[in-house]
Amino acid sequence: MMSKKAVFKKTLLASIIGAAFAGSALVSTAASAETLRIGYAADPETLDIHEQLSGGMLRFSHLSFDPLVRWTKDFQFEPRLATEWEQVDDTHLRMTLREGVTFHSGNEFTAKDVVWTIERLKESPDYRAIFEPVESAEAIDDYTVEITTAEPYPLLLNLATYIFPMDSEFYTGETEDGSDKSEIVKAGDSFASRNISGTGPFEVTSRRQGVQVDFERFDDYWDTESEGNVSEIILTPISENASRVAALLSGGVDFIDAVPPNDLDRVREAQNINLIEVPGTRIIGFQLNEERVEAFQDVRVRQAVDLAINQEGIADRLMRGFATPAGQLSAEGYVGHNPELVPRYDIERAQELMAEAGYEDGFTIDMIAPNNRYVNDAQIAQAVANMLSRINITVNLRTMPLAQYWPEYDERGSDMAMVGWHSDTEDTANLFQYLTFCPDEETGAGQYNYGGYCNEEIDALVTEADSETDLEKRAEMLKEAEAMLYEDVGYITLHWQNLAYAAADGVDIEPVVNAIDFPYLGDLVITR
Repeated sequence: MMSKKAVFKKTLLASIIGAAFAGSALVSTAASAETLRIGYAADPETLDIHEQLSGGMLRFSHLSFDPLVRWTKDFQFEPRLATEWEQVDDTHLRMTLREGVTFHSGNEFTAKDVVWTIERLKESPDYRAIFEPVESAEAIDDYTVEITTAEPYPLLLNLATYIFPMDSEFYTGETEDGSDKSEIVKAGDSFASRNISGTGPFEVTSRRQGVQVDFERFDDYWDTESEGNVSEIILTPISENASRVAALLSGGVDFIDAVPPNDLDRVREAQNINLIEVPGTRIIGFQLNEERVEAFQDVRVRQAVDLAINQEGIADRLMRGFATPAGQLSAEGYVGHNPELVPRYDIERAQELMAEAGYEDGFTIDMIAPNNRYVNDAQIAQAVANMLSRINITVNLRTMPLAQYWPEYDERGSDMAMVGWHSDTEDTANLFQYLTFCPDEETGAGQYNYGGYCNEEIDALVTEADSETDLEKRAEMLKEAEAMLYEDVGYITLHWQNLAYAAADGVDIEPVVNAIDFPYLGDLVITR
């Protein structure tokens, strides 16, 4: 595939993985002080970082690639492959690039790689909506790039956190069978989905989808000032919550994500284990497929579905308080957060609305949800299905692992689907652009609008806000958009999911985890 340095080095890990999936206690294995054994709920779906816009893929991007800039814990911009930037005028941002950086292939990093990457992002089905404001990118010289927007756009630096320059020379040309190496194939087989050359701290040395991914420290990594000392990462996907926690407590892995709410106290009280809790901004909810279910085209039915779901009960009983009930997309702190929009559980009013719409006797729908992406996702989906039965909506629920879920989600073949979203730009507008905008294949708007919901008035308001440089005025516009969506129920909000990580003593994860849920493991220090 790429580097041949690692051929499954530790045969003993096979037994560890098997035990993890079986829910058995894991036996601690010998590992050097610089080896990090991760038990994540899911592994990267592909090696092509532009194929799937998801939290797992963005985590992976921070392992094997580097962004132009990245977020700090307090949501400031930190230079990475871009060292300086200047807003030349309302529509031009000029960035100075870091010199002396090489890709894993040995190719030199220059401005042409940034331009090539931005052009590819604008072609990606998942990313092009984010990058729609970008008109062009130009290499001024080898280490200067200028990004031009069609209109004034106040979030261009936010976008730069999602520009992970790819090795243009490595990904250009044809494979032996005549395929384009730069081709983006959704949930398919492509050169980029199997081969990788980034500038990041870790090279992928071995990968078995759904079983294990091995990484080794890139010898020529540019960031020599980082104190990170992890030389090897062994990432084992452990989707089952109990097995993932058991793997950590028994010493089979050193670091896990998504500690489930019902295990927080257990992990918190365990010896030689540290729990890190971080308030989250990822909205969790459901989308109604209006193209498949005519009833969902009626705003009264959408309102009834929303009113029938007890968000506070889910947050309290299923999430054990490890979530904040939501009545809107924007979490507190986002510019569009509207404090007047709160959950409105009212089963009697929901039943009245169903009768008014002519659906008093209800109907039957199919629902899909992942079972290893969000905290307690399968249990939440089952609870929602039970709640909808009270307004005579019978739900046939199917849950599945993430690797199977995204392809099925992309096909839009069910009536109702769970999806969570963390704003890619740490801004309200992104939530609308992906989850509720009228779907547009050409621009990529509404890429994750599962049910074809469309409100052109809301879209126009958010679009206008996105070119408004008066930030106070922009915030008011986005608050108004939230209020409109609240009444029109273009997305069924449940809660903002908090984050919980846990690690063994000596694995100092607190400095490298953050509210955006992309741990910067290149900076991780192990002291055991």
